[in-house]
Amino acid sequence: MNDRNLVRGLFLLAISLAFGLTSARYPIGDFARAGPGLFPLMIAGLLGLIAIVTIIRSRFVDHVPLGFNPKNILLILGALCGFALVSHFLNMILGIIVMVFIASFAGKTKYSVLRNIYISAGLVCVALAFQKLLGFNLPLY
Repeated sequence: MNDRNLVRGLFLLAISLAFGLTSARYPIGDFARAGPGLFPLMIAGLLGLIAIVTIIRSRFVDHVPLGFNPKNILLILGALCGFALVSHFLNMILGIIVMVFIASFAGKTKYSVLRNIYISAGLVCVALAFQKLLGFNLPLY
């Protein structure tokens, strides 16, 4: 079972089941008056559909060996921890920037400060849209 596509599909299916079964505990409501469990159940259903397609597709494409790179795993975990710490002690905009700049070291392409600035600006715009347009309580500044 050393097939990256199959493992990816199974992992997505496990996440989908975990969130889908958890969201079923909350009232679902209907589309006119949605309950707190409707949105996570819909997202879990879509993720489950993607997982099933990925699992089926893995049977028809060439097998890609599953690689394991502990350095990249530690970089991504460090980026998430850096985001949490900077967001807690300073603000979330700086946390997003720190996360992008640390996580980009895990990429395969050449490190680019300009690309990181563009990605950070895009993520900050998404966070601002969530705060201003959707009314999320995000401590951005």
